[in-house]
Amino acid sequence: HSAPKEITVSKGQEEKPDSLVKYFSVVWCKASKKKHKKWEGDAVLIVKGKSFTLKDLEGKDIGRGTGYKLKELEKIEEGQTMMIGGKEIEVMGIISPDDFNSGRCFQFGGGCSAVLSSSQAAKKCFSNPFKSVCKLSSKENKQNSFQNCKPRHDPYAPDSLVMLRPDKNHQWLFNKTCFPVVDVVIDPHLVYYLRPHQKEGVIFLYECVMGMRVNGRCGAILADEMGLGKTLQCISLIWTLQCQGPYGGKPIIKKTLIVTPGSLVNNWRKEFQKWLGIERIKIFTVDQDHKVEEFTKSPFYSVLIISYEMLLRSLDQIKTVKFDLLICDEGHRLKNSAIKTTTALISLSCEKRIILTGTPVQNDLQEFFTLIDFVNPGILGSLSAYRKIYEEPIIISRQPSASEEERKLGEQRAAELTCLTGLFILRRTQEVINKYLPPKIENVVFCRPGALQIELYRQLLNSQAVRFCLQGLLENTSHLICIGALKKLCNHPCLLFGSIKEKESNSTWDESEERNLYEGLMNVFPGDYNPIMFTEEESGKLQVLSKLLAVIRELRPAEKVVLVSNYTRTLDILQEVCKRHGYTYTRLDGQTPISQRQKIVDGFNSKYSSDFIFLLSSKAGGVGLNLIGGSHLILYDIDWNPATDIQAMSRVWRDGQKHPVHIYRLLTTGTIEEKIYQRQISKQGLSGAVVDLAKTSDHIQFSVEELKNLFTLHESSHCVTHDLLDCECTGENHTG
Repeated sequence: HSAPKEITVSKGQEEKPDSLVKYFSVVWCKASKKKHKKWEGDAVLIVKGKSFTLKDLEGKDIGRGTGYKLKELEKIEEGQTMMIGGKEIEVMGIISPDDFNSGRCFQFGGGCSAVLSSSQAAKKCFSNPFKSVCKLSSKENKQNSFQNCKPRHDPYAPDSLVMLRPDKNHQWLFNKTCFPVVDVVIDPHLVYYLRPHQKEGVIFLYECVMGMRVNGRCGAILADEMGLGKTLQCISLIWTLQCQGPYGGKPIIKKTLIVTPGSLVNNWRKEFQKWLGIERIKIFTVDQDHKVEEFTKSPFYSVLIISYEMLLRSLDQIKTVKFDLLICDEGHRLKNSAIKTTTALISLSCEKRIILTGTPVQNDLQEFFTLIDFVNPGILGSLSAYRKIYEEPIIISRQPSASEEERKLGEQRAAELTCLTGLFILRRTQEVINKYLPPKIENVVFCRPGALQIELYRQLLNSQAVRFCLQGLLENTSHLICIGALKKLCNHPCLLFGSIKEKESNSTWDESEERNLYEGLMNVFPGDYNPIMFTEEESGKLQVLSKLLAVIRELRPAEKVVLVSNYTRTLDILQEVCKRHGYTYTRLDGQTPISQRQKIVDGFNSKYSSDFIFLLSSKAGGVGLNLIGGSHLILYDIDWNPATDIQAMSRVWRDGQKHPVHIYRLLTTGTIEEKIYQRQISKQGLSGAVVDLAKTSDHIQFSVEELKNLFTLHESSHCVTHDLLDCECTGENHTG
């Protein structure tokens, strides 16, 4: 045996003994006196000063100790055995600080660099030089096989889009029959319509599902912002894989399952018909009249489009079909691995999986893991390992109290996680198509509250419920009730009046928190107040909206308006305004049957439509709706989550829009709406970044100081936001 290799400390680590940090790969077992050890597993030994920690390959501490002399720890040899916390270890080698800080030393065969598909030499398929590559048995078979060994489309034609050829490693794994490698070329008919970013997206998806980007993995997440044409990219991929393949031209897939929100099932069907017609590929959509059984019994259909809800009802039938490709639209809803939908989809034996989402998936590390593990199971190890190796160090590093060492470790772990997952996650923002779109003008309109609104607002802020909130005497959810009342009041006093009447008729009124909030408010309303006969003057925003609609109607008679609110009852008020002024309108909210939604959207977008206004619930219209028929969008109220508002705004400014787009955000000045707006832009960093859709107002926590700021009415200011900007203008050019 050769002498054991001595592992010494690098020069950069020789400054202070207590600051020395060294890392070693080891094997371990329980301490025993047996001569021949039975090692139980691999581990990582961390030596810092006189102390040491033993972590298993999932990042869990399995041993700690101290007591060795510094001189002993400074010279640790390969093959050396040590005792740590009742465990015996044998040192196998040194781990570089970079490999430890990135997390590469722990699992998945070495981290980011190891999962990359390599073009390294692999065993070559044996091919008898005296036989044809294609097995031939007759003249007809000879002709067919020869044709199959040629690309479906000309790879040398101008503007052709040719996929990456598989490397030798890929051929060794997936071309066992030694078919000749042929070019996979996207249908020129589709290429003609694909924008540059969409071509990149098709290439990305193809390489992912073919296992060319990550060894042994066939999943992808396409997280492009809304309006970038994710549907067309997927249709191009499906049509390509349905007809072609790199090995002898043999198609890669036969059947595809597309799972989507119910409101988008028909949209997918229409997109297939738009780009491929009705003869090229047979599509089956599941609805009340068309059951999954029809698809399973017919050999003609290649693509099944189904809603998440119908998937759960028909899971047993779907499992009888072998699907080669699974696409989950709006897939961020799978972020919880415990919900039935995620469990059902995981149970399908389909290796090629794609998630489509317009929402950034990296903001919540727990949800991020679930999505990653769905498309590429096991690539981040177990959940417990992921938490130890990535989530915990990253979260700790982002705390204000984090040490420099913790901050650097978290940054390196985050970088490694991004590197690893970036191989199969692609996200582009709307900036990539802005040059193709007409101009967009965004306006934030600050509206002075009406006299009745101001008086009611004062009364609410002086209520016992608000005082208790500021003293921390009520439950955690009490402040949400107060905030909800203030937001209703900002929309219109009649909404608050209706809520009070509704609560008073409830048998639990005397014991409810709302009583402490609403007590005395009815005395502020006029004695003969009738919410059905509301006036525009009672609400600053409604007054501004009425004038704005009149101006648009007069100056842009050929253009249409999308009017958005978070609340159904507010939409009722806006609908009544339309009736009073004779504006033609259509409406889509949570009560609109899913089967009717696409028809309503198509009608509004048609150039023959006579509707001037589209009344839209932001919750119902937040997913996938294309409202390019409107070029003016008015957000009547504001949401805590800027993603909700940004989603709504993206309905009109997207591919296919012909007119310059005008966005109006209405805010009641001096009130909670301005505070929400300020919180939004601080969260976004004024960059337009979207926060996670999961962060609704129900999850928001406030300090007492923040609540004091929220529960303040700035009556003397024309615009608090303007005041905060320290602008030198007087701010007198205001309306309303």
